[in-house]
Amino acid sequence: MSDLTLPELAKKMASIDFAMLLTHTPSGDIAGRPMSNNGDVAYDGTSWFFAFEDSDVVRQSSANPKVSLSFSGSKSLLGKPPLFVAVEGDAHIARERAVLEAHWVDGLDRWFEQGIDTPGIVLIRVTARRVHWWEGEENGEIVM
Repeated sequence: MSDLTLPELAKKMASIDFAMLLTHTPSGDIAGRPMSNNGDVAYDGTSWFFAFEDSDVVRQSSANPKVSLSFSGSKSLLGKPPLFVAVEGDAHIARERAVLEAHWVDGLDRWFEQGIDTPGIVLIRVTARRVHWWEGEENGEIVM
């Protein structure tokens, strides 16, 4: 096992934009879907994802805020396995205009045509409790 600090791990994660966000369905099954960090990849233990209020991901993470994120980097140039990161965290739905503004980036209007004024737009904030990572033969865990 190897020790990395969160800033060291964040540096390794800097190019990873997409994560799989896993939630619990009403029946207790696990549901996953890809979510984009919208280029905000400076990982500090908190991830932000725009979504629609009436989506399954928002309903499920509101009903059971215990969620998981899974990140995977690209294969290294030397053929070494990529970086894998698994995050156990708590989801919170943010609806405040100032929070939406703080995380808005150009290009999101492709999905949210009226920007932060799009009806039903929210942010899912995932705050990490535990982060597991694997890179080649190295692995570790960061407890928040």
